[in-house]
Amino acid sequence: MKQILHMNNPADCWENASPIGNGSMGAMLFGDPVGEKIYLSEETIWSGEKHDSTDPSFRKKIDLLRKMHLEGKDAEIDDKAQEILTENIECIRSLEYAGILAIKTEPGDVTDYSRDLDLSEGILQIRYTKDGVKYMREAFSAYAEEVTAIRLTSSAKTDFTLKYFRENTDEVSFKDNVLYAAAHTAYGNHAFSVGVKFITDGGVSFKDGAVTVKAQSHTVLFISITTQFNFGADHKAICLDILSEAEDYDELKDSHIDDYTALFDRSEILFDHDKALDGLTVGERLKRLKDDDTAEDMGLAALYFAFGKYLLISSSREGTLPANLQGVWAEKMENPWNADYHTNINLQMNYWPAEVANLGECHMALFDYMNEYLLPSGRVTAQKNYKCRGTVTHHLSDIYGFTTPADGLWGIWPMGGAWLAYHMWEHYLFTRDEDFLRETAYEYIRDAALFFMDYLFEDKDGKLVTGPSMSPENEYYIGEGENRKEAYLTFAPAMDTEIISGLLEFYIETENLLRISPENQAQAERTLAQLPPLTVGKHGQLMEWREDYDEPEPGHRHISHAFALYPDCAITEQTPELFAAIRKTLERRLSCGGGHTGWSRAWLINLAARLKDGDMAYEHIRALLTRSTLDNLFDTHPPFQIDGNFGGAAGIAETLLQSHEGFIALLPAATARYSGSFSGLKARGNVTVSAVFKNGKVLSAEFSSPIEQTIRVRIPGEEKPYEIALRENKIAAVTFY
Repeated sequence: MKQILHMNNPADCWENASPIGNGSMGAMLFGDPVGEKIYLSEETIWSGEKHDSTDPSFRKKIDLLRKMHLEGKDAEIDDKAQEILTENIECIRSLEYAGILAIKTEPGDVTDYSRDLDLSEGILQIRYTKDGVKYMREAFSAYAEEVTAIRLTSSAKTDFTLKYFRENTDEVSFKDNVLYAAAHTAYGNHAFSVGVKFITDGGVSFKDGAVTVKAQSHTVLFISITTQFNFGADHKAICLDILSEAEDYDELKDSHIDDYTALFDRSEILFDHDKALDGLTVGERLKRLKDDDTAEDMGLAALYFAFGKYLLISSSREGTLPANLQGVWAEKMENPWNADYHTNINLQMNYWPAEVANLGECHMALFDYMNEYLLPSGRVTAQKNYKCRGTVTHHLSDIYGFTTPADGLWGIWPMGGAWLAYHMWEHYLFTRDEDFLRETAYEYIRDAALFFMDYLFEDKDGKLVTGPSMSPENEYYIGEGENRKEAYLTFAPAMDTEIISGLLEFYIETENLLRISPENQAQAERTLAQLPPLTVGKHGQLMEWREDYDEPEPGHRHISHAFALYPDCAITEQTPELFAAIRKTLERRLSCGGGHTGWSRAWLINLAARLKDGDMAYEHIRALLTRSTLDNLFDTHPPFQIDGNFGGAAGIAETLLQSHEGFIALLPAATARYSGSFSGLKARGNVTVSAVFKNGKVLSAEFSSPIEQTIRVRIPGEEKPYEIALRENKIAAVTFY
C-alpha cells in the first residue's frame, strides 16, 4: 500500500522541510515555488579533529572520590569532582551542513500546491500551478550511486537561477555544466567538495557565482558531496567523477526505487481508519487530534511507523556512519547538541526499530562505527584513564572516536559503550547468525565486559559497584535541612547495575556459544554474582539510586532505571515485585510532567508496551503525535531530534509483536481500537511474522524462518501458548478466530 506524507504548503522553516537521504548524504527541500532552498548535508563534514583527550591522572582522582564514598562523604563528592576532574573534561565540535542551493524563479499566483513524500518509494514530489503553468520538482537520493537527483519540469518554458551559499567557501566555479564549490569546516579546516551537474533543455550561463537556466522545461540536477575525511586530497576529482557517471535520470530513479523498496517493503503496519483522513495533510491530521481529545487516527500511527523506516533507510546504510541526533540532516554550522552521537540513550534509540522492522542491514552502520571508531579509542581511554582492560565510551562521541568524559559532571558516566553492546547481541538474537557473533560482535562485547570486570570496586556491603557515575542526566537531593543540596555523582545507580548485569549475562552466553575464553567467562560469572540487587523504594517505586533519595525534578525526561524493562528485558511479569515497582516509577514520573520531550515520550510507548498496558501505550502514541510531532512528522525535543521518530516507530511495533520472554506475543499491548494487519515484522529467533487483527483480537497469523524450529506463540486472552513447528523457509499459517 502507498504511504504518502502529504503537505499542501512550502516549509516555513528548516524543521518542516522534507528530508531525502542515502545514508551518507542528505537534503532538506522547502518546496517554495519562488525561492526554493535545498539544505545539503554529508555525515563527515564535522568540525574538530581526532586528538588525545585522555587523562593519565584520572584513575588517581577517581580513586580519591571512591575513598570519600567509602568514608561516607558522598555529600562532598560533586564539589571535589568539580575541583579535580572538570578541567580535563572537554566539549566536542559539531556536525556542519554542506551548504544551501538557492533556486530563484519569477513570482506569481500559486494554486494547486502539494508537497508529497512517497515513503513507499523514497521519492519527494512538489507540484503546483503558477500563472497557469504547471510545475513539478521530484527528488530522491540514490545509495549505490552516491548521488542526489532533483528534476524540475514545467508545462511551458521558464527561467531560474541557482546559487550555492555557505560559510567558509573557498571556491565556486562552473565548467562543463557542473557547478563546483569547495569549502571547509569551521574548526580543523577539513575540506570538502559539492558538485551540481545540470542536464537541461534550456540555455545555461554562469555569472557572479550563480547559474542561470533560461527557456527550460526540463532540468535535472545531480548533486555529489565528497570530503577530505573520506577521500583525502582526491575529494574534488572523485566528486566530479561521480557526477560524470550520472546521466540518465529515469535509469537512476529506477535503480533507487529497486534498492530502497528491497528494504522498505519487507515490513508493513496497516491500521483500519477513516480513509477520508488520508486526503488531509499531516498537519491537519495532527491538529484534528490536538483539538479533539476523542478523535482517533490510527492511520497516522501507521504512517509514523512507515516514516521511521524511511528515515532509517535514508540515514543509515551499510558502509555509512550511523544515524546521528538529526539522522543525516543538518541546518547550519553548529547544530543542536552538535548533531553528535549521544550514547546515554539517543544513538541507541535510533536503532530500536531496526530489527523488529526487518531492517537489520541498517543496523550494520552502527556496528561498523562501534568496531572501527569506539572500540580502539575506548581501549585507549580504558587503559589511560582507568588502568583497565577492555573498552569504554562515555555519554557522547563523534566521527573522531571521542570516548572520554565530556561537557561536565554528567559526562562522567562510563556506560555508553556497554549499552551499545546490547545492539550487537540483539542482532544475534534476531538472526541467530553465529558468524556475525564471532566475526563482528565478539571482540566488542568481550572488551565491554572486560572493562567492567576491572573497573568495578567493592563497597562497604561487599558488592561490586560503579562510580563515580550518575543516573543520566538526573540529580538527587543529598543531606538534610539547610545542608540539603542537589548532586549528580553517585555509586551504583540502578541503570549502571542493570546495564552491566545484562552485558555480563550475554557475554557469558556468547562464550558458551563460541568457547573462546573460558577464563574471562569465569571472571564474568564471579563478577555478575557480586553485583548489587535492584530494590524497591518508599513509594513502591524502583529505586534509581542505591539510597532512596528524593529528586529535584521528579518528572525528569530520563527514566534511566527503567532500562531493565526496555530496551533490556530483565524485568518482566516473571519478576512481579520489580514489574510492579517499575509501573509505579512510570506513574510517578508522569504525574510530575514526565515525557515532555519527544524521545522520552517515545521511550514511554515502549515501556508501556512491555508492561502489556495497551491503553497506556496508546495514550503515549497519541501524546507523541499531539505534543512532540511537527507537520512533516519530524519529532521535536524541541528542537528536532530524530531519536523520537525511531523510538516511536519501535514502540508502535512493540504493541503488536514482542519476543523477549522466550515466546512470540501477538498484540501484547493492543486495545479494542486496534484493527488491521501487519506483515514482515521480525521476532527473535529469526522468525518473520504477519498477522490480521480486529478490535484487539488476533484473527490469523503467519510465521516463517530459515531455521527449522518449534516456536511458542501467545495471543491476548489465552494464557496457554500455541506450539507451532516451522519448516525451513516454509510459511506456517494459523487461524485463531
